[in-house]
Amino acid sequence: MIIFPAIDLKAGNVVRLAEGDMDRATIYGDDPGEQAARFAEAGANWLHVVDLDGAFAGAPVNAHAVEAILRRFPGKVQLGGGIRTREGAERWLELGVARVVIGTAALKDPELVKALAKDHPGRVVVAVDARDGMVATEGWASVSDLPVEDLARRFEDAGVAALLFTDIGRDGLLKGCNVEATLVLAKAQSLPVIASGGVAGIEDIRALAPHAQDGIEGVITGRALYDGRLDMAEALREARE
Repeated sequence: MIIFPAIDLKAGNVVRLAEGDMDRATIYGDDPGEQAARFAEAGANWLHVVDLDGAFAGAPVNAHAVEAILRRFPGKVQLGGGIRTREGAERWLELGVARVVIGTAALKDPELVKALAKDHPGRVVVAVDARDGMVATEGWASVSDLPVEDLARRFEDAGVAALLFTDIGRDGLLKGCNVEATLVLAKAQSLPVIASGGVAGIEDIRALAPHAQDGIEGVITGRALYDGRLDMAEALREARE
């Protein structure tokens, strides 16, 4: 199981939000490239990066910060936030991003996502962000009437690398990962699922790791790492066992 340390970007800073609320941001640093280097030194092979301003604006806003991360992190970077066009996605893939995460466009323009996944197999992740089981979009500011499983099934045969499932009600609150809902989604369709939202400590990693065989590819963790509640080396160890 992959451990994805998270770097969320707001106005060039490294932040974490509570429940996706831009007004409830905690700033953890002003040098995203340095933070990426620290995660690499701690053993991370992957990073999950989100342009939060971009998610709300519908286009990249923190491009310079992302480029700094790409320069400093020797592993693979998964990037989301404001990627809603073919040109935008392909620009990042050409610059060295390993996988782009597409959320709003997956709901509003599924054919775009399918075409991208066909042309770039294994490099497109579909974000399935849920509030009370329904898909949320526009930086989580809007909630649709589409169940998460229905959105996921639309992309099963499209060449998508994985689904990124976030329980918004837990994100950034250290409430514990919603293992049950993540498992339900993993078993409801054939794509690998990345868990996100609410990781509070090593117990969440221990709860998820045995389900790698059920289709849970990895887990994203942010606030728990920044607050010192989760040790990167220990998390990596548990994920390998």
